[in-house]
Amino acid sequence: MPASAAATPNAPAALDRIRPDVRAMRAYQVQPAAGMLKMDAMENPFRLPAQLQAALGQRLGALALNRYPNEEHFAALKAALARHAGLPEGCGIVLGNGSDELVTLIALACTRLGTAERACLLAPTPGFVMYATSAQLQGLDFVGVPLTADFDLDVPAMLAAIAQHRPALTFIAYPNNPTATLWDEGAVQRIVDAAGAQGGIVVFDEAYQPFASRSWIDRLRAEPARNAHVLLMRTLSKFGLAGVRLGYLIGPAALVGEIDKLRPPYNVSVLNCEAALFALEHAPVFAAQAAELRAQRELLVHALRRMPGVEKCWDSQANMVLVRVADSARVHAGMKTRGVLVKNVSTMHPLLTNCLRLTVGQAEENAQMLAALGDCLVPG
Repeated sequence: MPASAAATPNAPAALDRIRPDVRAMRAYQVQPAAGMLKMDAMENPFRLPAQLQAALGQRLGALALNRYPNEEHFAALKAALARHAGLPEGCGIVLGNGSDELVTLIALACTRLGTAERACLLAPTPGFVMYATSAQLQGLDFVGVPLTADFDLDVPAMLAAIAQHRPALTFIAYPNNPTATLWDEGAVQRIVDAAGAQGGIVVFDEAYQPFASRSWIDRLRAEPARNAHVLLMRTLSKFGLAGVRLGYLIGPAALVGEIDKLRPPYNVSVLNCEAALFALEHAPVFAAQAAELRAQRELLVHALRRMPGVEKCWDSQANMVLVRVADSARVHAGMKTRGVLVKNVSTMHPLLTNCLRLTVGQAEENAQMLAALGDCLVPG
């Protein structure tokens, strides 16, 4: 081997160029689901009706895939989303490749480069894991404020943390993941006001809005001055398009305009745009699906609360239900052997000890999940 091709003795390894905190991380794991009933990811279980599948396929096939997305694609989708959401006056929209990208862009916008002072991102915990991950990767300090034992907001603790840390960002999942909690509006308002009083931005994550009884967008519309520091994220994933990866951010035009500067120019493909437009044109189909899932959720909660071995089943305002059992690891493994995937969230936070998160599905899916759960809760 020529000397030039040989490795230099004692040269640093290429892996040493990777940030130590990144090397210490674990990649996000998606459970293999082939041949399983997938009840672990809060997906809409309904497929498009055959007629709509054919119409969408024809429409996507006619796109000019040899061209980059252009502003016409984005403008048409933004206009459709504005109509669908009831965009408040003076607000704008930023498109994201799912909500995850929007969380990253918001965190990046608040990173303090070239200064000794680090910005802070604050959120109730347990909550969506991407808040802490994005804070770490974008160079912000993350402050998690524990919920109460029953997963309610600890308002005094939140207010104290805001006063102490003066967060640049406060994330409020509304409803929360994985607890499916929709917190008291008055309590949330106190947190919004406190964050705004010290110049912070509040981000409402409404990923589960189709299943919730209220939305903070009504407060944006009713009191724009009081919410001039508020951003609101939504996604079409829970609407029924998890495979499309389309999220959107709503907020005062000046504020979202700054976030939009960080968006990669072609972050949403023409396929994503067109599929989203098509779905919004057929919004009543998806609204009916959400209504069915809300009805199934109530039946599921009722059944879980009557099931021996379920120690606690919490109220839900999302398309998931959180339960506590005696041994979540054993029950999770047992359900998997019976062909049913659910999410064991017990290691995410001490408050979630022995908790499982169950997706709400169609009636027959819920019945199969309940049967597997009941089998695994039987002693022996």
